[in-house]
Amino acid sequence: MPPAILIRAVAPADREAWFHLWAGYNAFYESTVAPHISERTWQRMLDANVPLFGRVAEVEGRVAGFSLCVLHEGTWVDAPICYLEDLFVDPACRGTGVGRRLIEDLIALARSRGWSRVYWHTREDNPARKLYDEFAKADDFVRYRLQF
Repeated sequence: MPPAILIRAVAPADREAWFHLWAGYNAFYESTVAPHISERTWQRMLDANVPLFGRVAEVEGRVAGFSLCVLHEGTWVDAPICYLEDLFVDPACRGTGVGRRLIEDLIALARSRGWSRVYWHTREDNPARKLYDEFAKADDFVRYRLQF
């Protein structure tokens, strides 16, 4: 029987584990985030007054994955929209249902809190798309991005 997966809000005690996974997430995307930005992200996740929130997956008492979301307003709906900005599972735990449970958790939160939708985007070649396709079909939108 596979171990139980507990999904919960990120807590101050998760700091070391989250930063370890965050480094893995950034390495996966071959990017770097300045330490002060990573610290600010961590602090905002813990601030109930900020629309950014984090969830973690715990397996046998160890943080094995996370989701980071931004709750925002929309112009075509009257209920909040949840943008799943980041999702990462420890490579040693992939294929055990952790990613699936993190997404299911957001769907359950959306339904219970009356959000209008949950959405995310990823790279075209991300192997996790096999999992994502079980939840929703990719749409035909193209992303444009300006960085300053």
